[in-house]
Amino acid sequence: MTESIFEPDVKEVIKRARSQKTKQVTVHGEVVEIPAPFPSPQDWRDQIIYMIMIDRFNNLDAAPRHLPFDARFGGFQGGKIKGITAKLGYLESLGVTAVWITPPLQNPQFSGGSYHGYGIQNFLTVDPCYGTEQELQELIDKAHARRMYVILDVVINHAGDVFEYQEHGAQAPFRDFPYDIFWRKADGTPNPKWQVAPQDTRDDPELTPDAAVLPHELLDNRFFRRQGSRLWGTEGDFYSLKELKTDFSEVTHERGFFHPVRDIMIKAYQFAIAKFDIDGFRIDTLKHVERPFARIFCNAIREFALSIGKRDFFIYGEVADNDEKIAEYTGRFASDADLLTGADAALDFPLFNVLPGVTKGFNAPSQLANLYEDRKEVHKGEKGPGKVLISTHGEASRFFVTFLDNHDQKRRFRFFDPSDPNRFDAQVWMAIGCLFCLQGVPVIYYGTEQGLHGAGDSDENVREAFWGKPNAFDTNNPFYRTIHDIADVRASQPALRYGRQYFRAISGSGTEFGISTTSPGIVAFSRILNDMEIVVVASTLIDRSFSGFVIVDFALNRPGTSLGLLYSNQGANATLPGSVIEKLKGSVTIHRLRGGITDGPVRALPFTLKPMEIQIIGKKEFG
Repeated sequence: MTESIFEPDVKEVIKRARSQKTKQVTVHGEVVEIPAPFPSPQDWRDQIIYMIMIDRFNNLDAAPRHLPFDARFGGFQGGKIKGITAKLGYLESLGVTAVWITPPLQNPQFSGGSYHGYGIQNFLTVDPCYGTEQELQELIDKAHARRMYVILDVVINHAGDVFEYQEHGAQAPFRDFPYDIFWRKADGTPNPKWQVAPQDTRDDPELTPDAAVLPHELLDNRFFRRQGSRLWGTEGDFYSLKELKTDFSEVTHERGFFHPVRDIMIKAYQFAIAKFDIDGFRIDTLKHVERPFARIFCNAIREFALSIGKRDFFIYGEVADNDEKIAEYTGRFASDADLLTGADAALDFPLFNVLPGVTKGFNAPSQLANLYEDRKEVHKGEKGPGKVLISTHGEASRFFVTFLDNHDQKRRFRFFDPSDPNRFDAQVWMAIGCLFCLQGVPVIYYGTEQGLHGAGDSDENVREAFWGKPNAFDTNNPFYRTIHDIADVRASQPALRYGRQYFRAISGSGTEFGISTTSPGIVAFSRILNDMEIVVVASTLIDRSFSGFVIVDFALNRPGTSLGLLYSNQGANATLPGSVIEKLKGSVTIHRLRGGITDGPVRALPFTLKPMEIQIIGKKEFG
């Protein structure tokens, strides 16, 4: 074959990536020199990630193709890579330190429904709908010049709609054995000559780079499952996106036993890292990739990144499941025979399934506390896959990328009441405060900082053409200013990034203490790092204030200790916390989360919260 990812020019790209050099990048009219490859951060918990759909974020040259900007729409709106580059300063001022973009690689050019980027046809180049390879490189270089990182969404479970099922079209009902297929030409029509993938690309002029699939090493019927789909795309193909058979293996005289599909996907994405100097991957649909390949892929990418000087290339996956399933895909196992490690982290779907409901007052804060209690059991290996896990209570924060909403949901977190548009704004600010203070690496979904509130019965309702919003990138917007302020607090407080986490009992009377079991209620937790304790209290009450006490660490807080208010979404209207008091043994009743009662002594902090208020409290010398 003439098209090969193992050609000398590809090897040369990887060779250049392994030779340390510097680049000069112009930012704000000044030349900034950056190392290349760009080094990884010391700890990804120091980062705040901003998630962008390329087609829906910004276009410098044209309005959205379909209006209004926030209408439900399933086609291309026209967002470009250079539109993201133009707003790096806006994101930097917000407090963002890493940008996660949807897959920029080429999707079938005949399809108007591949605006999202998850149906890749050519794994080796940038989709011209978004821009050029040079523009992607400029985005990454200019981000690096601002000490920001770029994370690419990658797909290893499936390709795009690269062939048609005979007598069915793009989709077919699932069955237990492969269908007959026809590979697609560049215009999307099935080629009757390509029922079996052409093996000699030199002699077929119709096999252009926009036809079938690239790299051409993937152009093999055996490498695709070809069994259709069922269970809403969770088994077999993902609707029209064709599932790769990553478990396919064969034996040859030259190579012995090997997995060709796995090898091709690994090499293609290593090539992307080498070519563009990417800092991390978010792996789409990782849960639907067989676990052995998921771990092999992550390990191979990690080792390659290390070989070019990226010591902490960040890999997190989409595992939309519980903590036990997440633990199977993330790299904490101590007793797997092959000693491979999986992804560094996973999107925190267990938290997403609880936190929005708690912060909106639908569910009790005790549900949030119970989530983390269950998580500790999984990390100790007492639940889940039955393996010994390497983890501590503090290290758990390394394994989760947290979020309130994203592109796959049907509604954004913010609820917009047309009769009182700003009624629940403080609720959004309170929830973002909790997100930024809880364990994990937080993600802000694009447009949250401008108050977007899409909702409906489809994920298209939350995929707005952001730049079409009037005054879309307003740095004085209250949502923008709030996220900026909370990000500043997180950046200034190491305990909020690395600290152990404890949910705290509260009391309205000063005598009966417990984790809040009412809905709405009071969320209360501490983050402790060495001798630093940050206390977070948040009211999910929407129509009344609350005054009470929250238990703090006995050893770190002497009676009379004054704690500072590091942040409140009520600003100057907030009531400052009181001084620490001591409750003697026998003077209090403390109800434990999982049962049992103790009677002190305890030390507690008096506090007052307005409706939907969050307070982040810590010793003044750390503020």
